[in-house]
Amino acid sequence: MTEQQRQEEQRLNDCLARIDANLGVIGSRLAEYQRDIQAAHDHMWEHRRDMDHLDKAAMRQSIDQMMRSSEVLRAQAVKLEKLRKSPYFGRFDFRRANCNETAVHYIGIHDFRDEETQDPWVYDWRAPVSALFYDFETGPAQYVAPSGTIAGDLTLKRQFRIRDSEMEFMLDVSLNIVDDVLQDTLAQTSDDGMRNIVATIQRDQNAIIRDAEAHTLIIQGVAGSGKTSIALHRIAFLLYRFKDTLTSSDILIISPNRVFADYIGNVLPELGEESVPEIGMETLAAQLLGDRIRFQTFFEQTALLLETDDEAMKERIRAKAAPEFLRLIESYAQHLEKTSFQPRDITVRRRPLPGFVFETTWQRLKRLDLAERIVACGNAVIDQFEAQYRIELGKEERAVVRKAVRDMVNRTTLRKAYRQFFDWIDRPELFHPNGGMLEYADVFPMIYLKMLTEGVENPYAGVKHLLVDEMQDYTPVQYAVLARLFQCRKTILGDATQSVNPYSASTPERIESVLEGAFRVTLNKSYRSTWEIMQFALGISPNPDLIAMERHGPAPDVQVVKTQKDAVARIADIIREFRSSDHGSLAVLAKTQAQARRLQKALSGMGVDTRLLEEGSTGFSTGVMVCTPHLAKGLEFDQVVIADASARVYSTEMDRNLLYVACTRAMHRLSVISVGETTDCLRTAQFVGA
Repeated sequence: MTEQQRQEEQRLNDCLARIDANLGVIGSRLAEYQRDIQAAHDHMWEHRRDMDHLDKAAMRQSIDQMMRSSEVLRAQAVKLEKLRKSPYFGRFDFRRANCNETAVHYIGIHDFRDEETQDPWVYDWRAPVSALFYDFETGPAQYVAPSGTIAGDLTLKRQFRIRDSEMEFMLDVSLNIVDDVLQDTLAQTSDDGMRNIVATIQRDQNAIIRDAEAHTLIIQGVAGSGKTSIALHRIAFLLYRFKDTLTSSDILIISPNRVFADYIGNVLPELGEESVPEIGMETLAAQLLGDRIRFQTFFEQTALLLETDDEAMKERIRAKAAPEFLRLIESYAQHLEKTSFQPRDITVRRRPLPGFVFETTWQRLKRLDLAERIVACGNAVIDQFEAQYRIELGKEERAVVRKAVRDMVNRTTLRKAYRQFFDWIDRPELFHPNGGMLEYADVFPMIYLKMLTEGVENPYAGVKHLLVDEMQDYTPVQYAVLARLFQCRKTILGDATQSVNPYSASTPERIESVLEGAFRVTLNKSYRSTWEIMQFALGISPNPDLIAMERHGPAPDVQVVKTQKDAVARIADIIREFRSSDHGSLAVLAKTQAQARRLQKALSGMGVDTRLLEEGSTGFSTGVMVCTPHLAKGLEFDQVVIADASARVYSTEMDRNLLYVACTRAMHRLSVISVGETTDCLRTAQFVGA
């Protein structure tokens, strides 16, 4: 052990001792609070007959205050217990310009100050000064503090791995984040959920995380670029940066499904923040449309496309995902506005009340929804009439005016107005409900029309930051709805090359055209998969901008078998090999949900235990899962098996996208099985991956 290593070991032991001392102080305080609370309860019971109402209220208030203080201390204790296992992961020494002293900084997930002296032992990774660790090599450096830009020199940069209070290694680095540390981290097997990346944040990622200025930030990131993790770390940073005005309950995540929501759910708690509420697009739609309108889900739409390859359905989806479709709905809403009110002259108390008074008043109240507008128009016209003639109308006369307003409104149902929209644009074939159930492609256009014509009650007016994942799966109309519902700051992320439904996919450019003031950043480096797996995937769907991390592993294994029974047997063998390995998760991916169900049943018949992921599944776990690429999107696994990549199964452009998504879920190993001749999508992939 070198002298530097001995010094760092001693420093770690000293830090752990201070953490233990602080835990001891907190324990003593908690015990005192517990005794005081119990004493207060006993006092209230013993003197209940002698205490008046004010005395009791004051005592209860005192008890509540002690209980709140106890909860704060317990939260601090939990934080310190976590910190004790791994107090910090980095150190940097910084000398300010025109200063002879060099300040030593250790950074970790949480800050830690000695309870008695208030000396800083660990700086939070989100603190302004901590940006030096991520953004600079040794040499000239600067960071932005509340007081302004602080310049100086970074004289030392060191990384540690501390597990269960033991230092596993330390390494002096001059580069941004040393490749050896990053490679080692990426080579680890998967956990039950997404991991935090605070120890390996790269400079471009750090810039995105710490961007506190952008109103709407669009993150276009290739498969495996860490965009979801970066977005969550960005949320954690904003909660730290704006702790006085922003809480976890002020933030909302729109996630593709409950499995994905569960998968990412541990990241913020790991970073010391409370979990953030999440919602799916279908839940949002149901709240805005109400219970009377039934509709297909995005999952059902995708499943139907994969099973039927219906060209007419593709055209309906494609047409409603075009930017010009959004403009057509807006024009139609203006048409309805012009034709929805037919003013006429009436007489009240033998005095004329001209139609133009109703017309101008109606137009002035455009901001209100329909029901409010009718009431407000009647009241406003009555006020004008009474002021004009200096009279006061009776109850029955007021009722006449209000009824006249109601009669002037051409009422229609939302569903009927939406159906007539397609006649108005001369495309009636685009509206194709199935037994009264709307196609998914119609759901948000109908909501947008409702917003423009009737208005909607906004249950999310209090949200201060919206995070939207898998941005490529939402259409311009959906973004127009989100823009009206959420006028707050937004972080929107995804990958245009990973759409499971290319007929309704949105590019970052399309999203920018809908969301005013949006700023786009791009992440091109992929970290998840080995170089061999990523090159194989690029053969399926080329992307010249993608930079694969050169972490090497086994080449993808492509096997052609004769029958489905042979394929199931081979998958069973791979699962058995997996169970004896040190890998934690394996996904067997079938193209459709029906195929996934049959495959799981066949594996079960061979005594192979697996878990089937379906649309209603609510949790992510390690082990062996059988699911579709659609449901696996956003997740990652140590190993992936493509159940059948034959020409019979994967043949369309949509299939190519799915196959690319499926392959890029694999971190360390990829096995591809084909029952008969492989799909054309794999011809180039096999060559590139060789």
